[in-house]
Amino acid sequence: MDMTGEERIAAPRDAVWAALNDPEILKACIPGCQSLTMKSPTELEATVKIKIGPVSASFSGAVTLSNLNPPESYTISGEGKGGIAGFAKGGADVRLTEDGDGTILAYDVKAQIGGKLAQLGSRLIDSSSKKLATQFFADFGARLNGAP
Repeated sequence: MDMTGEERIAAPRDAVWAALNDPEILKACIPGCQSLTMKSPTELEATVKIKIGPVSASFSGAVTLSNLNPPESYTISGEGKGGIAGFAKGGADVRLTEDGDGTILAYDVKAQIGGKLAQLGSRLIDSSSKKLATQFFADFGARLNGAP
């Protein structure tokens, strides 16, 4: 699965960068995130519970930040295991560009899934992924604008 997009966030680039590296903000914005712990400045552990179509699963895994170029870009990659539901692994290149008093956050995601999730079909996976991304960016933008 590949997904590319851009979101305009009404906050300065430094604030967006700081939020993208703040586990508490990310935990609050990632749909279904139950825990997100910073193990080092570039390593996190996460547990996320999601439902895609008829499959509901809890994924636990590690997330790594690389190619760090603050406050412009980084690569985030990870792998999660969801027991019988399967696995998910992949990464995203994230770029931040100043846009007046806001920031354009561009992303390019590449992911693989296996197990029961892979049997759901690419249409359901793609539409669910887009819905989760839309929810994340709505929550992330609201957080940066002072909403609880």
